[in-house]
Amino acid sequence: MLSRLARLSRPKVLALAAAPVVALLAVAGLAPLPFAVAQPGGTADVLGEYEGKPVLTISGAPTRKTEGQLRMTTIVATGPQMTVRLGDVIDGWFRTDRAVMPKDSVYPDGDDEKKVEERNLGDMRESQDDATKAALHYLRADGVDGTDKVKVNADLGKIGGPSAGLFLALGIIDKLDGNGSGGDLTGGRTIAGTGTIKADGKVGAVGGVSLKTQAAARDGATVFLVPKAECSDAEAEKPKGLQLVPVTTLSGTVDALRALQKGEKVPSC
Repeated sequence: MLSRLARLSRPKVLALAAAPVVALLAVAGLAPLPFAVAQPGGTADVLGEYEGKPVLTISGAPTRKTEGQLRMTTIVATGPQMTVRLGDVIDGWFRTDRAVMPKDSVYPDGDDEKKVEERNLGDMRESQDDATKAALHYLRADGVDGTDKVKVNADLGKIGGPSAGLFLALGIIDKLDGNGSGGDLTGGRTIAGTGTIKADGKVGAVGGVSLKTQAAARDGATVFLVPKAECSDAEAEKPKGLQLVPVTTLSGTVDALRALQKGEKVPSC
């Protein structure tokens, strides 16, 4: 064998040595990998309609006619049973509008699509309940009367997960009290963002922030509210002209929006 190799030219030797590597790469390129690839998803104005239905339906107290938009943002990831291959991963690494994430971080419950949907919708329902509690608690603490009998129903179709919580709470506040001085909480702007919320008003981190900023800018937002802990992620692929406002609590978020309307200084990433 060695004598035969010795008689071969250098290019032929290199070709023989490279053949197994090429074969391995070919197999790797076809093999499914434990990743999900995400991209910017849709946005929904919680003050308006989604899929032809009002996002927020409030009873038990008079509501305001609002202007401007409060857009919650989403990402879209490859499904739990979709195959992601090496080419998809490499493509995702080199594109600013794609993100490659471990599959089990996106789908911790495994590949069962029904279970994934049930979990996501369950998280959304819990988020809606917490958003309502946080918003009504804020309004009462801010001296707004007549909230004791308020009931809120939120409908975002099949959008799941907890990351719309902050914006649902802001939408409730805007519909019931606006900016507290007769105007809109949005100041007529299109404001987008993301963040979970607890019943006590604390805003929590979410995933896919760098993709969500792109979805926000695409749909006309000029301001993006981001959980403070994720400022660096939001800055990573921030579209030109989009102002990032870091937030940690519901009351702090409302204060920032009021300051924004008055042209006062607001927190920034």
